[in-house]
Amino acid sequence: MNKALLNMTIGLGLMTLAAQQVAAQQNRNCAPREAVIERLASGYGETRQSIGLGSQGAVVEIFASTETGTWTITVTTPNGTTCLVASGQSFEQLAEALPPKGNDA
Repeated sequence: MNKALLNMTIGLGLMTLAAQQVAAQQNRNCAPREAVIERLASGYGETRQSIGLGSQGAVVEIFASTETGTWTITVTTPNGTTCLVASGQSFEQLAEALPPKGNDA
């Protein structure tokens, strides 16, 4: 995954994470990080594709399987609790170039 796509993905994710993180914790979509990582690997074949640092020390990660196309976005708080923020199908790695400077793309 190229750097521009990674930055865009993390940027979009961070914009929605604050509200979704609270909702995820209230919906009990959270567990210790080790348990979540193990479940994503064993149940869905997902591995970490990207990582970024969010507000208040939260770690944002995107896990995906290139074989099945499933993907999951997680947020891990400094205390080690990992919450599922979003998941879906049809994951693809892209290598898109930035538009030329001065172009209102």
